[in-house]
Amino acid sequence: MANIEGRNPVIEAIKSEREIDKIMISNSAKEGSIKKIIGMAKEKNIVLQYVDKNKLDEISTSHAHQGVIAQVSEYKYYELDELIKSAKEKSESPFFIILDEITDPHNLGTIIRTADAVGAHGVIIPKRRSVHITPTVAKASAGAVEYVPVCKVTNIVNTIKKLKEEGLWIAAADMDGQPFYEQNLTGPIGLVIGSEGFGISRLVKQNCDFTVKMPMIGNVTSLNASVAGGILLYEIFRQRTGKK
Repeated sequence: MANIEGRNPVIEAIKSEREIDKIMISNSAKEGSIKKIIGMAKEKNIVLQYVDKNKLDEISTSHAHQGVIAQVSEYKYYELDELIKSAKEKSESPFFIILDEITDPHNLGTIIRTADAVGAHGVIIPKRRSVHITPTVAKASAGAVEYVPVCKVTNIVNTIKKLKEEGLWIAAADMDGQPFYEQNLTGPIGLVIGSEGFGISRLVKQNCDFTVKMPMIGNVTSLNASVAGGILLYEIFRQRTGKK
């Protein structure tokens, strides 16, 4: 079993028909969205358990449970072929986010949240040296993890090669590239975002088709991975939808 913590993540889990074993609610949390959760749970015949807040504090890993924790089945990761098939079935140009060893759960959660906002077809992470889906990731995603398919792969380079065979262009987010707003980011595309401390690994970067950068004039020469990802993902969204 796994936990989903926080009001919005629990609401989205209920709405998405996630298999929920039970929802634990603090005895002292009865207002606002907690009432909504109780109503939704009763409508879906989900078991509700009222507990002391200290009990939730003990089992919480995000330390931001907001008075509610849902016990659910473990997150189901998707296969790469499933992501590709899903995009084709929607008759849309595939749009994937490839994360090269992101280790901060808040960054992963925020990127998943942005991926949902811009209509990406999936997020790809490596099986090793990367954070996976945890309660903290789910909380940071504000429930978007229930809608964005996440795929774990053994080898990022081989995954990039497969996506290129499927017709995708692969862009690397790196300071050596062309300004992102000067690059054509339409059509089937995968965006590679590197780790917080080391960026994109050499082999991964070598296998990308082109590199995009975000020019900066301030004293700090880099951005948080999720912030950088958000800027680039919205530029891809803007170009794909033809917005000016």
